[in-house]
Amino acid sequence: MSSSLNHFIAADPEKCIGCRLCEVACSQAHSSGSAFTAGALNAPIMPRLYVVQTPEITIPVQCRHCEDAPCANCCPVSAITRKNGAIVVETKLCVGCKTCMLACPFGAIELLPVYKNGVPVMQAVLCEEKETSMEEMPMLFAGKCDLCTDRKKGPACVEVCPEKALSVVDPARMKRERNIKAAMSFLNNSQNLS
Repeated sequence: MSSSLNHFIAADPEKCIGCRLCEVACSQAHSSGSAFTAGALNAPIMPRLYVVQTPEITIPVQCRHCEDAPCANCCPVSAITRKNGAIVVETKLCVGCKTCMLACPFGAIELLPVYKNGVPVMQAVLCEEKETSMEEMPMLFAGKCDLCTDRKKGPACVEVCPEKALSVVDPARMKRERNIKAAMSFLNNSQNLS
C-alpha cells in the first residue's frame, strides 16, 4: 500500500462566483479534439464537476478522491482504481451499472454518454415494450473528476478559475507545512521564555 494520500481539489465558497468556467474547462479537458472551436461544438458539455448554486452558497461539487473510495470498493468490474494519487474510472471497463453512483457520499459521479468523433457510441440493450428484443442506446460510463491526471498543467478547472476558488490539495505537503508551522511556533515560544 502506498504511504502517500490522494490529492483532491478544494473549493472556497467565499471566492466562487458561479461563472461555471470550471465546468466548461473540465468538459474540454475530457473531450477528444477541439470541441470548442467556433462552430465545431459537436458534443454536449459534460463536465465531471458541477457548480451548485443556492441562496446560501455557490460551490463546485466534485470527487474528493477518498482514501477508502466507496465507489472503487463496490465496482463489480474493478473499473475504478487509484492512479497517480487520484481515484479514476477506466471508461473501457465501466459497464454503467450505477453502483458507484449509489456508493459515493458526495454525489460526485454521474453516468455520461461515451462520444467518439462527436457522435455518441451506441450499444445494443434490451427493449422495453417493443416487438424486437434489442434496441440501440448510447453507451454510458461513470463520469467523475480524475484530477486531469493525463494533463501536464494539472486540473483544468483550477487553471481557469478567475477567482482562484479552486486549488489542488496535496495532503502530505499540507501536513509538512503544518508540522513546520507548529515547530516554528514552539521555537518562538521557547525563545520568548528564556
